[in-house]
Amino acid sequence: MTVHAVRQHQPICRKNNRMFYTLKAQIHTSAVSNLRYGWWAYALGERTTSRFKENSKIISIDGNLACGKGALAQKLSDKLGMLYMPEPDIHYVDKMTKEKVPLDKAFNGNCSLEKFYLEPKASDGNSYRLQCWMYLMRLLQYSDAVEHLLSTGQGVILERSPFSDIVFLEAMFKEGFIRKQCVDHYNEVKGVSICEFLPPHLVVYVDLPAEEVQKNLKASGKVSHAELVNFKNLYLIFSEEAEVLAYDATQAQDIERVVEDIEYLKFEKGPWLEQDDVTFHHIRMLVEDKQRIANMTCIPRYLPEVTVGAHEFDAAYYAFKSVCHMWMFTLFPHSLGWRTSKE
Repeated sequence: MTVHAVRQHQPICRKNNRMFYTLKAQIHTSAVSNLRYGWWAYALGERTTSRFKENSKIISIDGNLACGKGALAQKLSDKLGMLYMPEPDIHYVDKMTKEKVPLDKAFNGNCSLEKFYLEPKASDGNSYRLQCWMYLMRLLQYSDAVEHLLSTGQGVILERSPFSDIVFLEAMFKEGFIRKQCVDHYNEVKGVSICEFLPPHLVVYVDLPAEEVQKNLKASGKVSHAELVNFKNLYLIFSEEAEVLAYDATQAQDIERVVEDIEYLKFEKGPWLEQDDVTFHHIRMLVEDKQRIANMTCIPRYLPEVTVGAHEFDAAYYAFKSVCHMWMFTLFPHSLGWRTSKE
């Protein structure tokens, strides 16, 4: 880690109309400075709790498709001065790495949402690969949210979280889109990964009848089995570890009421209350290590839907390597010993 010390003038006293200052050494450790937080930062005095304010919270907006989650999340973020993170898609990693053009699906979970809409029972295992990949995307986004909260003190509002992702798995299994072995695999992956994260401080559930969901989806040109997703189980998932507010789609449009209800909450339960600067330090070290988080979802289990053979892996590796070389050639042709056509 590169440590940058800056001098900050701190007024200590005034004497004979003259202000006396002391110099205080600090370290640039925030998302704004793009310097990575590490052990040295903590050893030299970097602390997390001093940044926290009233709205230093993580809020997850949950509910079925087309129920108005996005609009509610955006309005809440504006009212509460929090960062809004829209729901991730299969190309969330491309956005993290700031790819100008999304990489091929072969490098993004080898799955397709469009194919799931058309063939949810496809024999090639697309449905479960999509579920696995989206769990990883939600996990990575949640780590970004926690990192932002701990680095800046600004709260974050998300559309769904990895904690509620299981409702989609249950719906898929109920309809026969995935096998029982896939459910077991998912539960094992989630069991060794989600335990490393603190749940949201608050879950806002927006309820919309299945008939209305289908009506809204058809109006948008999508075909889905969204009516099968039972988000009401979220009460059981979150009630002991987080605050939960529930509204129907009409009530959720009254943003002033929702803000008032949030302000009345005391946030007196959940594991966030047990944390201190030491535990926040370890959490911060985890959430900034995206490779470590991704590795949590890779377990040595054979499952035809997600297992990649040696030859397939070798081909994918060199295909991705060629993409990286072309990207490097476009930006820095001389660094690879190549000459451009103009030369």
